[in-house]
Amino acid sequence: MQVTGMLYGARMLRFVGYPTTEVLDPGASEEEIRALIERAGMVFIKPVFKGGVGKKGKAGLVGRATDLRTALKEKERLFFVEHRVGNTVAKANGVTFEAGVPAEHEVYFSITDSTRFRAPTMTLTHHGGVDIEELDRSQVATVPFDPLTGLKAFVVANALSALGAPKQIISPLVQHLPKLWELYHDFGMTTLELNPIRMSEDDKGRMVPVACDFKCGFDRDDPRWQRLSLPGHLFADDYSDFEQEINQLRTYQGQSDVFVINRGGTILAPTFGGGANSLVTEMLGDDAIISSDFGGNPPYAKMKEVARICFKHWLKQANVLFIIGGKSNNTDIFETFRAMADALREQFSRSGPTPLYVVIGRGGPNLVRGMGAMRDTMDALGLPYRIFGFDSDISEVVAYARGADAWMKSGGRVQIAARLGIAGGRAS
Repeated sequence: MQVTGMLYGARMLRFVGYPTTEVLDPGASEEEIRALIERAGMVFIKPVFKGGVGKKGKAGLVGRATDLRTALKEKERLFFVEHRVGNTVAKANGVTFEAGVPAEHEVYFSITDSTRFRAPTMTLTHHGGVDIEELDRSQVATVPFDPLTGLKAFVVANALSALGAPKQIISPLVQHLPKLWELYHDFGMTTLELNPIRMSEDDKGRMVPVACDFKCGFDRDDPRWQRLSLPGHLFADDYSDFEQEINQLRTYQGQSDVFVINRGGTILAPTFGGGANSLVTEMLGDDAIISSDFGGNPPYAKMKEVARICFKHWLKQANVLFIIGGKSNNTDIFETFRAMADALREQFSRSGPTPLYVVIGRGGPNLVRGMGAMRDTMDALGLPYRIFGFDSDISEVVAYARGADAWMKSGGRVQIAARLGIAGGRAS
């Protein structure tokens, strides 16, 4: 899950007392917008997207206004705007109105889990407001620190001094930036970024670092994010009923990471393990309906509910049910397979049988019992199946699933439908 923008960013920053620009939500009245313009002199109008969708400013999707008429015109332009980045298309649902913050200095700051240092790492520069990748390395400080002690003031002070930052901005940054470690650490984040932080003067002439844009990512299997009282719909990559239902199942035990690749796909591939997911997604291409990772030793009840939702939304159109994963260390294969088998049996009972070829490849604890449960269910439902053990090459198993899908498209689906005594449905 990734959250961008100040609509929810300002709310989170207030948890730790970090200064932010004033933000109005999409439901702001004309009187509230006019009052904000009068206080700030200028407002920025930004569309609200789910997750990160590229640079909105460079795409011309940030408006600015110094009067109400212009602000409302920009609201109309951006409220439901579409933004395309590569093959990804995002549609806005509302805009925010954010007060302009006059400042001479802009700062970039982030905390992330670094695989290079194997520690949380602060990235900081006083040349903010631009893409961090555009700066010379000498202008950016990248400093790992001990998670047991957290981000201390001296870490920030030393980094700014080494960068040769203006002296007048060092003290306020040293006072406020360590607060962001509390937000990052206490609420299960994996990354936190503010860019820009604008160094504004308060009424007494003192510098204050004001957050003007926000980005963060969460470990969705860490329940501490729930204390932020964020709306559940932020966990979905789009507004589909499928993702909304799946993402209601977030628990600390067992993953339920899912993304719809192709709504017209023909292979439904519940996958276990991040490495397996990467390989399977790449090899299946557009034939895959979803990309998923359901590992992490999910309990029976959760796995059955995840499978039920997947089957309810996608089983009718699927030619192949492809249950695949690497050799697990701690996931109980019998529990996960038993749950999926029970969900499949109940789906057939509830909605009727559908032509389907089942391909399974897995390894791990209680594998034989799990395969037995799946075999008994396939035999009872009258479905063709092929089961691969832990010693099978996963790429060959994927190739077999693709071959089964091709066979289904070339007439196999009709043959299975006839054996089940039902209409064949689509054959491609």
